[in-house]
Amino acid sequence: MHTPTITRSRLFVYAGCLLVSVSIVSCSGDPLVSGVDPYAPTVFKEGNTSMPLVPPNPKTLLPFYVSETTIFKFAIDTQSILIGNDGVTRYMVQITSPSGSKQTQYEGIRCDSFQARLYGTYEANSGWRENPLGGWATIKDNIPNRYQAALAQGAICNLSSQDKSIKSVLRSLNPNSFIGGNQVPDLPGN
Repeated sequence: MHTPTITRSRLFVYAGCLLVSVSIVSCSGDPLVSGVDPYAPTVFKEGNTSMPLVPPNPKTLLPFYVSETTIFKFAIDTQSILIGNDGVTRYMVQITSPSGSKQTQYEGIRCDSFQARLYGTYEANSGWRENPLGGWATIKDNIPNRYQAALAQGAICNLSSQDKSIKSVLRSLNPNSFIGGNQVPDLPGN
């Protein structure tokens, strides 16, 4: 049987269109073609941060362990812990010196970069005062007053990612088990 020339040429056109379509569809997920690289680092964009409206609540201040060599005492206001969608966990921390003087700070921790930021301090006479020079700084892990490292490693972060569960963070801060070091992830059966 002989196929007419017009039908044969249409068949080649359809086959060619089909090959081009398949090629385009198969390349649509290719980062070199689409311009979107799923492995490219993301640029951090911090959300808006407002200063707290109230001082820390003495009833919700939870002391936590920092190191054997520190002479200060540290407590976090558990009601102030805010797990942000921007990857920042914000909280109030109260630092007590050996003489008994207290300083309260509003801070944030980024787990992805192991950095902390001081947003402001609380002054009894005037309330919260914003820190105009507050920028992100690397958390130091090898100093006596390593409270930010203790919080990051012991409760706020799961290695380099933010713990998104307030229940998990509070459970990690339990004074009977908090060691201020890397927390052991929950394993099935534990």
